[in-house]
Amino acid sequence: MQFVISPLKHSFGLIKNTTKAHLALLGANIIYGANYIIAKGIMPNKIGPTAFVFIRLSCCVLLFWTIKLLFVKEKVEKKDLLMLALCGLFGGAANQLLFFHGINLTSPIDASIITTTTPVIVLIFSYLILKERITQNKLLGITLGAIGAIFLIVYGNKAIGTSSFTGNLFVLLNACSYGLYLVLAKTLMKKYHAITVVSWIFLFGFLYVFPFGVSDFLNTNFEAFTTSTYLTIGYVVLFTTFFAYLFNIYALNHLAPSVTSSYVYLQPVVSFILVSVLAFVFMQSQYGQDINLIKILSCLLVAVGVYLISKPQKNK
Repeated sequence: MQFVISPLKHSFGLIKNTTKAHLALLGANIIYGANYIIAKGIMPNKIGPTAFVFIRLSCCVLLFWTIKLLFVKEKVEKKDLLMLALCGLFGGAANQLLFFHGINLTSPIDASIITTTTPVIVLIFSYLILKERITQNKLLGITLGAIGAIFLIVYGNKAIGTSSFTGNLFVLLNACSYGLYLVLAKTLMKKYHAITVVSWIFLFGFLYVFPFGVSDFLNTNFEAFTTSTYLTIGYVVLFTTFFAYLFNIYALNHLAPSVTSSYVYLQPVVSFILVSVLAFVFMQSQYGQDINLIKILSCLLVAVGVYLISKPQKNK
Protein backbone atom coordinates (compact mmCIF):
# COMPACT_ATOMS: atom_id res chain seq x y z
CA MET A 1 0.00 0.00 0.00
CA GLN A 2 2.85 2.35 0.81
CA PHE A 3 4.30 1.90 -2.68
CA VAL A 4 0.91 2.74 -4.22
CA ILE A 5 0.27 5.89 -2.16
CA SER A 6 3.77 7.37 -2.46
CA PRO A 7 3.70 7.85 -6.26
CA LEU A 8 0.21 9.39 -6.02
CA LYS A 9 1.35 11.86 -3.38
CA HIS A 10 4.46 12.57 -5.45
CA SER A 11 2.35 13.18 -8.59
CA PHE A 12 0.00 15.55 -6.74
CA GLY A 13 3.00 17.39 -5.38
CA LEU A 14 4.20 18.01 -8.93
CA ILE A 15 1.05 20.00 -9.77
CA LYS A 16 1.85 23.70 -9.93
CA ASN A 17 0.48 25.95 -7.20
CA THR A 18 -1.28 28.07 -9.83
CA THR A 19 -3.04 24.96 -11.17
CA LYS A 20 -4.12 24.03 -7.64
CA ALA A 21 -5.37 27.60 -7.17
CA HIS A 22 -7.47 27.37 -10.34
CA LEU A 23 -8.92 24.05 -9.15
CA ALA A 24 -9.70 25.64 -5.77
CA LEU A 25 -11.52 28.53 -7.46
CA LEU A 26 -13.40 26.12 -9.71
CA GLY A 27 -14.52 24.14 -6.66
CA ALA A 28 -15.49 27.24 -4.67
CA ASN A 29 -17.65 28.72 -7.43
CA ILE A 30 -19.34 25.40 -8.23
CA ILE A 31 -20.21 25.23 -4.51
CA TYR A 32 -21.57 28.80 -4.62
CA GLY A 33 -23.53 28.13 -7.81
CA ALA A 34 -25.20 25.05 -6.35
CA ASN A 35 -25.96 26.85 -3.08
CA TYR A 36 -28.63 29.06 -4.65
CA ILE A 37 -30.95 26.16 -5.31
CA ILE A 38 -29.85 23.89 -2.44
CA ALA A 39 -30.43 26.54 0.25
CA LYS A 40 -33.76 27.54 -1.31
CA GLY A 41 -34.95 23.92 -1.20
CA ILE A 42 -35.72 23.90 2.55
CA MET A 43 -36.98 27.48 2.97
CA PRO A 44 -39.49 28.38 4.32
CA ASN A 45 -41.20 24.96 4.65
CA LYS A 46 -38.58 23.42 6.96
CA ILE A 47 -36.76 26.44 8.37
CA GLY A 48 -37.04 30.23 8.16
CA PRO A 49 -34.25 32.36 6.63
CA THR A 50 -33.30 34.04 9.93
CA ALA A 51 -33.05 30.72 11.81
CA PHE A 52 -30.96 29.34 8.92
CA VAL A 53 -28.54 32.28 9.21
CA PHE A 54 -28.39 31.79 13.00
CA ILE A 55 -27.32 28.15 12.52
CA ARG A 56 -24.83 29.04 9.81
CA LEU A 57 -23.14 31.76 11.86
CA SER A 58 -23.03 29.78 15.11
CA CYS A 59 -21.50 26.72 13.43
CA CYS A 60 -18.96 28.80 11.50
CA VAL A 61 -17.92 30.67 14.65
CA LEU A 62 -17.04 27.30 16.20
CA LEU A 63 -15.22 26.07 13.08
CA PHE A 64 -13.13 29.17 12.36
CA TRP A 65 -12.29 29.90 16.02
CA THR A 66 -11.16 26.29 16.47
CA ILE A 67 -8.74 26.69 13.55
CA LYS A 68 -7.61 30.09 14.82
CA LEU A 69 -6.91 28.90 18.36
CA LEU A 70 -5.07 25.80 17.13
CA PHE A 71 -3.07 27.14 14.19
CA VAL A 72 -3.24 30.97 13.99
CA LYS A 73 -2.37 32.31 17.43
CA GLU A 74 -2.58 35.98 16.57
CA LYS A 75 -4.04 38.86 18.59
CA VAL A 76 -5.74 41.93 17.14
CA GLU A 77 -5.14 45.45 18.37
CA LYS A 78 -7.98 47.15 20.27
CA LYS A 79 -8.06 50.01 17.74
CA ASP A 80 -9.03 47.52 14.99
CA LEU A 81 -12.02 46.06 16.87
CA LEU A 82 -14.36 48.82 15.60
CA MET A 83 -13.46 48.05 11.98
CA LEU A 84 -13.89 44.32 12.64
CA ALA A 85 -17.30 45.08 14.17
CA LEU A 86 -18.31 46.99 11.00
CA CYS A 87 -17.05 44.12 8.84
CA GLY A 88 -19.06 41.74 11.02
CA LEU A 89 -22.17 43.85 10.43
CA PHE A 90 -21.86 44.05 6.64
CA GLY A 91 -19.94 40.83 5.91
CA GLY A 92 -21.35 38.54 8.58
CA ALA A 93 -24.89 39.58 9.55
CA ALA A 94 -26.53 41.93 7.02
CA ASN A 95 -25.33 40.24 3.82
CA GLN A 96 -26.33 36.75 4.99
CA LEU A 97 -29.75 37.83 6.25
CA LEU A 98 -30.43 39.69 3.00
CA PHE A 99 -29.20 36.77 0.87
CA PHE A 100 -31.25 34.09 2.65
CA HIS A 101 -34.40 36.22 2.75
CA GLY A 102 -33.83 37.07 -0.92
CA ILE A 103 -33.26 33.50 -2.12
CA ASN A 104 -36.29 32.45 -0.08
CA LEU A 105 -38.44 34.72 -2.26
CA THR A 106 -36.88 34.66 -5.71
CA SER A 107 -35.48 32.44 -8.44
CA PRO A 108 -32.02 30.85 -7.96
CA ILE A 109 -31.12 32.05 -11.45
CA ASP A 110 -32.05 35.67 -10.68
CA ALA A 111 -30.05 35.55 -7.45
CA SER A 112 -26.95 34.06 -9.08
CA ILE A 113 -26.95 36.70 -11.85
CA ILE A 114 -27.43 39.62 -9.44
CA THR A 115 -24.69 38.33 -7.12
CA THR A 116 -22.15 38.52 -9.96
CA THR A 117 -22.44 42.31 -9.76
CA THR A 118 -20.29 42.20 -6.60
CA PRO A 119 -17.07 43.25 -8.45
CA VAL A 120 -19.01 46.23 -9.86
CA ILE A 121 -20.14 47.23 -6.36
CA VAL A 122 -16.63 46.75 -4.94
CA LEU A 123 -15.26 49.13 -7.56
CA ILE A 124 -17.88 51.78 -6.68
CA PHE A 125 -17.16 51.56 -2.94
CA SER A 126 -13.40 51.56 -3.64
CA TYR A 127 -13.85 54.83 -5.51
CA LEU A 128 -16.03 56.39 -2.78
CA ILE A 129 -14.03 55.18 0.26
CA LEU A 130 -10.49 54.42 -0.94
CA LYS A 131 -10.50 57.08 -3.71
CA GLU A 132 -9.34 54.52 -6.28
CA ARG A 133 -9.36 55.79 -9.86
CA ILE A 134 -12.10 54.63 -12.26
CA THR A 135 -11.01 54.26 -15.88
CA GLN A 136 -13.30 54.57 -18.92
CA ASN A 137 -13.37 50.78 -19.31
CA LYS A 138 -14.41 50.35 -15.69
CA LEU A 139 -17.05 53.07 -15.96
CA LEU A 140 -18.52 51.27 -18.99
CA GLY A 141 -18.40 48.03 -17.03
CA ILE A 142 -20.25 49.58 -14.08
CA THR A 143 -22.92 50.92 -16.44
CA LEU A 144 -23.49 47.61 -18.25
CA GLY A 145 -23.49 45.59 -15.03
CA ALA A 146 -25.94 47.99 -13.38
CA ILE A 147 -28.29 47.92 -16.38
CA GLY A 148 -28.31 44.10 -16.34
CA ALA A 149 -28.97 43.87 -12.59
CA ILE A 150 -31.60 46.64 -12.44
CA PHE A 151 -33.42 45.27 -15.49
CA LEU A 152 -33.57 41.83 -13.88
CA ILE A 153 -34.85 43.23 -10.57
CA VAL A 154 -37.62 45.23 -12.25
CA TYR A 155 -38.48 42.29 -14.52
CA GLY A 156 -38.82 40.08 -11.41
CA ASN A 157 -42.03 41.90 -10.51
CA LYS A 158 -43.74 40.78 -13.74
CA ALA A 159 -41.98 37.51 -14.50
CA ILE A 160 -43.61 34.11 -14.35
CA GLY A 161 -41.88 31.30 -12.47
CA THR A 162 -40.23 31.85 -9.08
CA SER A 163 -38.84 35.35 -9.74
CA SER A 164 -39.66 38.14 -7.29
CA PHE A 165 -39.00 41.89 -7.25
CA THR A 166 -38.61 41.93 -3.45
CA GLY A 167 -36.37 38.87 -3.46
CA ASN A 168 -34.19 40.29 -6.23
CA LEU A 169 -33.91 43.59 -4.37
CA PHE A 170 -32.80 41.77 -1.21
CA VAL A 171 -30.12 39.89 -3.18
CA LEU A 172 -28.85 43.17 -4.68
CA LEU A 173 -28.69 44.73 -1.19
CA ASN A 174 -26.82 41.60 -0.08
CA ALA A 175 -24.27 42.15 -2.87
CA CYS A 176 -23.93 45.81 -1.81
CA SER A 177 -23.39 44.82 1.82
CA TYR A 178 -20.81 42.19 0.88
CA GLY A 179 -19.05 44.58 -1.50
CA LEU A 180 -18.78 47.22 1.24
CA TYR A 181 -17.38 44.56 3.60
CA LEU A 182 -14.68 43.60 1.07
CA VAL A 183 -13.55 47.23 0.81
CA LEU A 184 -13.57 47.78 4.58
CA ALA A 185 -11.71 44.52 5.22
CA LYS A 186 -8.98 45.32 2.70
CA THR A 187 -6.64 46.99 5.22
CA LEU A 188 -7.34 44.32 7.86
CA MET A 189 -6.43 41.52 5.44
CA LYS A 190 -3.05 43.18 4.86
CA LYS A 191 -2.39 43.47 8.59
CA TYR A 192 -3.69 40.13 9.91
CA HIS A 193 -3.99 36.52 8.80
CA ALA A 194 -7.21 35.90 6.86
CA ILE A 195 -8.37 33.28 9.40
CA THR A 196 -8.01 35.87 12.19
CA VAL A 197 -10.10 38.41 10.29
CA VAL A 198 -12.88 36.01 9.31
CA SER A 199 -13.05 34.52 12.85
CA TRP A 200 -13.76 37.96 14.32
CA ILE A 201 -16.18 38.82 11.49
CA PHE A 202 -18.27 35.70 12.11
CA LEU A 203 -18.19 36.29 15.87
CA PHE A 204 -19.49 39.87 15.52
CA GLY A 205 -22.00 38.73 12.90
CA PHE A 206 -23.31 36.09 15.29
CA LEU A 207 -23.63 38.65 18.11
CA TYR A 208 -25.69 40.95 15.83
CA VAL A 209 -28.04 38.16 14.73
CA PHE A 210 -28.39 36.46 18.14
CA PRO A 211 -31.03 38.78 19.76
CA PHE A 212 -33.70 38.07 17.12
CA GLY A 213 -32.26 34.95 15.50
CA VAL A 214 -32.35 32.80 18.63
CA SER A 215 -36.15 33.09 18.94
CA ASP A 216 -36.63 31.96 15.31
CA PHE A 217 -34.19 29.12 15.95
CA LEU A 218 -36.02 27.94 19.10
CA ASN A 219 -39.39 28.16 17.33
CA THR A 220 -38.20 25.97 14.45
CA ASN A 221 -39.97 22.62 14.24
CA PHE A 222 -36.95 20.30 14.26
CA GLU A 223 -39.22 17.24 14.40
CA ALA A 224 -40.20 17.99 10.81
CA PHE A 225 -36.57 17.84 9.67
CA THR A 226 -35.65 14.97 7.38
CA THR A 227 -32.22 13.60 6.47
CA SER A 228 -32.33 15.84 3.39
CA THR A 229 -32.89 18.91 5.61
CA TYR A 230 -29.85 18.15 7.75
CA LEU A 231 -27.73 17.44 4.65
CA THR A 232 -28.77 20.79 3.17
CA ILE A 233 -27.83 22.69 6.35
CA GLY A 234 -24.56 20.75 6.50
CA TYR A 235 -23.81 21.68 2.88
CA VAL A 236 -24.39 25.39 3.53
CA VAL A 237 -22.26 25.41 6.70
CA LEU A 238 -19.38 23.14 5.65
CA PHE A 239 -19.13 23.72 1.90
CA THR A 240 -20.64 27.13 1.08
CA THR A 241 -19.08 28.88 4.06
CA PHE A 242 -16.14 26.90 5.45
CA PHE A 243 -14.49 25.04 2.55
CA ALA A 244 -15.34 27.63 -0.13
CA TYR A 245 -13.75 30.37 1.98
CA LEU A 246 -10.58 28.28 2.53
CA PHE A 247 -10.43 27.58 -1.22
CA ASN A 248 -10.65 31.32 -1.94
CA ILE A 249 -7.91 32.13 0.59
CA TYR A 250 -5.61 29.58 -1.06
CA ALA A 251 -6.35 30.92 -4.55
CA LEU A 252 -5.75 34.55 -3.57
CA ASN A 253 -2.24 33.60 -2.43
CA HIS A 254 -1.31 32.37 -5.92
CA LEU A 255 -3.47 34.26 -8.44
CA ALA A 256 -4.23 37.90 -9.25
CA PRO A 257 -7.55 39.36 -7.96
CA SER A 258 -8.70 39.91 -11.57
CA VAL A 259 -8.37 36.17 -12.20
CA THR A 260 -10.20 35.17 -9.03
CA SER A 261 -13.06 37.57 -9.74
CA SER A 262 -13.52 36.18 -13.28
CA TYR A 263 -14.61 32.82 -11.82
CA VAL A 264 -17.80 34.50 -10.57
CA TYR A 265 -19.19 33.89 -14.10
CA LEU A 266 -19.45 30.18 -13.24
CA GLN A 267 -22.14 30.71 -10.61
CA PRO A 268 -25.04 31.56 -12.98
CA VAL A 269 -23.91 28.71 -15.27
CA VAL A 270 -24.13 26.17 -12.43
CA SER A 271 -27.46 27.65 -11.36
CA PHE A 272 -28.84 27.49 -14.94
CA ILE A 273 -27.80 23.81 -15.21
CA LEU A 274 -29.32 22.77 -11.87
CA VAL A 275 -32.59 24.64 -12.53
CA SER A 276 -32.78 23.02 -15.98
CA VAL A 277 -32.30 19.57 -14.44
CA LEU A 278 -35.04 20.21 -11.86
CA ALA A 279 -37.41 21.63 -14.47
CA PHE A 280 -36.94 19.22 -17.34
CA VAL A 281 -35.61 16.01 -15.75
CA PHE A 282 -37.42 15.95 -12.41
CA MET A 283 -40.43 17.84 -13.81
CA GLN A 284 -40.61 20.49 -11.08
CA SER A 285 -42.88 22.92 -12.89
CA GLN A 286 -42.19 25.88 -10.60
CA TYR A 287 -38.69 26.12 -12.11
CA GLY A 288 -39.75 25.44 -15.70
CA GLN A 289 -40.29 29.12 -16.54
CA ASP A 290 -37.23 30.50 -14.72
CA ILE A 291 -35.05 30.29 -17.83
CA ASN A 292 -35.86 32.73 -20.61
CA LEU A 293 -34.22 35.10 -23.07
CA ILE A 294 -34.52 38.17 -20.83
CA LYS A 295 -32.58 36.49 -18.01
CA ILE A 296 -29.92 35.24 -20.40
CA LEU A 297 -29.46 38.76 -21.83
CA SER A 298 -29.29 40.22 -18.30
CA CYS A 299 -26.65 37.65 -17.41
CA LEU A 300 -24.60 38.57 -20.49
CA LEU A 301 -24.78 42.29 -19.65
CA VAL A 302 -23.53 41.66 -16.11
CA ALA A 303 -20.81 39.27 -17.37
CA VAL A 304 -19.51 41.80 -19.92
CA GLY A 305 -19.58 44.53 -17.27
CA VAL A 306 -17.57 42.48 -14.78
CA TYR A 307 -15.13 41.46 -17.54
CA LEU A 308 -14.45 45.12 -18.41
CA ILE A 309 -13.86 45.92 -14.74
CA SER A 310 -11.57 42.91 -14.21
CA LYS A 311 -9.60 43.48 -17.43
CA PRO A 312 -6.08 44.74 -16.57
CA GLN A 313 -5.31 48.29 -17.70
CA LYS A 314 -2.57 48.42 -20.32
CA ASN A 315 0.32 50.73 -19.53
CA LYS A 316 0.84 53.40 -22.13
